[in-house]
Amino acid sequence: MPMMLEIITAERQVFSDEVDMVVAPGIDGQLGILPRHAPLMTMLKPGELTVRKAGEEDMYVAVSGGFMEVLGNRVSILADACERSDEIDEERAQQAVQRAQERLASRSEDMELERVMASLRRAQVRVDLVRRRRLRGGQPPPGVGGTTA
Repeated sequence: MPMMLEIITAERQVFSDEVDMVVAPGIDGQLGILPRHAPLMTMLKPGELTVRKAGEEDMYVAVSGGFMEVLGNRVSILADACERSDEIDEERAQQAVQRAQERLASRSEDMELERVMASLRRAQVRVDLVRRRRLRGGQPPPGVGGTTA
């Protein structure tokens, strides 16, 4: 018996369907949620959300934080921001990591360190997720395995 999963951000509904399992980056560690899970409300930290549905390839989502509620046979995720792995542009995500690292390296007195670190964590989650997805799919990294002129 599957459970209903809904993933929502302020901008859009990212996902809504019945699933067999959800693995979420809880504030105190990874949480595995199966149908008929005990009621739960927790904060999510930036990380990878895995959605498993029988007969289909797992779906991977980068979340930048938010909340998860498990009630009845329903899981509701209210994410600050999230992207499915197939929506992430690896080059843009890597550029965001580099920008955050540069801001850290040249930090000024008035820089909010916590905000820059959070930005770096979010960008790194996106890069890691898209790279793992590529490896799971057996695709070579850009520039590898192709022909050159």
